[in-house]
Amino acid sequence: MRTISTQEVGIEDLKKILSKPAFDQVVLSDRIREKNKTLFGEDLTAAQIVDKIVKGIREDGDKAVIDFTKLIDGVEFSAENLEVSEAEFMEAESLVDSKILASIRKAIDNVRSYHVEQKPRSWITYREHGSMLGQSCIPLDRVGIYVPGGTASYPSSVIMNAVPASVAGVKEIIMAVPPAKDGKVNPYVLVAAREAGVDRVFKIGGAQAIAAFAFGTETVPRVDKITGPGNIFVTLAKKAVYGHCDIDMLAGPSEILIIADESADPAYIAADMLSQAEHDVLASSIVITNSIDLAEKVETEVKTQLTALPRQEIAAASIEKNGLLIVADDLMQAMELANLSAPEHLEILTREPFTLLPYVRHAGAVFLGAYSPEPLGDYFAGPNHVLPTGGTARFYSVLNVETFMKRTSIISYTAPALAEVKDDIIRLAEAEGLEAHANAIRMRG
Repeated sequence: MRTISTQEVGIEDLKKILSKPAFDQVVLSDRIREKNKTLFGEDLTAAQIVDKIVKGIREDGDKAVIDFTKLIDGVEFSAENLEVSEAEFMEAESLVDSKILASIRKAIDNVRSYHVEQKPRSWITYREHGSMLGQSCIPLDRVGIYVPGGTASYPSSVIMNAVPASVAGVKEIIMAVPPAKDGKVNPYVLVAAREAGVDRVFKIGGAQAIAAFAFGTETVPRVDKITGPGNIFVTLAKKAVYGHCDIDMLAGPSEILIIADESADPAYIAADMLSQAEHDVLASSIVITNSIDLAEKVETEVKTQLTALPRQEIAAASIEKNGLLIVADDLMQAMELANLSAPEHLEILTREPFTLLPYVRHAGAVFLGAYSPEPLGDYFAGPNHVLPTGGTARFYSVLNVETFMKRTSIISYTAPALAEVKDDIIRLAEAEGLEAHANAIRMRG
């Protein structure tokens, strides 16, 4: 983990340090490249692999899904058992701890309560001469939510995707999740899906799940929108199918940026950095402080806390490669740097955190004060944890109820209302050389 000072490194250099590679600039590790070479017979880029998978599933449907699942995940399915059965749901329910189930239900209640407040309204207003203008907010018919698997299971991601879709009124919510080596899905993921309102679950992972959602297969229905985080292959697949259906965002590895002053507890800061670092070796954990003493204590704490983590190897690699301590001149400079980074998660651990909130311009979610750690948002508080990464908080929003809805304009003019504006419309149509447009107005007098 590096420690740098704005006194030693200029703002322009810091901008470069804080800039993140685009999701499609991620370089596959040597280990993954070797594995892919074994699987596909040649050294392909992530984009080339995704193109091969998407093309195969678009052309061959279930057969390609089954083939890629066997090739990549090492699990052999028939079309009949790609979908989680009722018996599998019942087995999952028998395996979960009742206390964890109670916590899942509380989390769902909190997330639902928060997202109900977001639901947009349809409206109509009356104008001159009896004309009416309005907006209709309509839920999507069918959405596909992707829940990562692999090195960990994420019932929280099920909740964060399915609940806002349910609040929006989506008619059918289907889900894809990578199967384990035994062909099963983590029981907590399945129970969370059932509790959160998911209608169907498919045991399909990676780019093959995204392509199946986008184009449909004999077994997997085609969806209108795909949401949910995933690895580089999932993200590139979402990019590849965009336009055939909608997507929520193009996301990359997890990030946290913490602004802290001398009042902050270094143990809290270290714990919060590691909460992101344990996700992925590519995860980013940054602290910006106006106290060199705090920076030194945080570095010591990170080393100490790392030794007790079950995912120590992943977290250590992440901190080594992407951990950063920046000593700023003051807190306003820290805010400037934070906005340049546009982090997924922004924590403000200062004596008066709310005084800095008005200066936040680019962040996926903001956590204020010592008792609002990032995992609170991941699991329980209510706001969504599917957030923009890689600096895309400059233009992407957090996943929300409107993600699962579309807006339709409503226009109704009376004869007197149209007569009053017809000359303006005809002039504009003629200026664009669109005579039929002008005639459509003239015909009505």
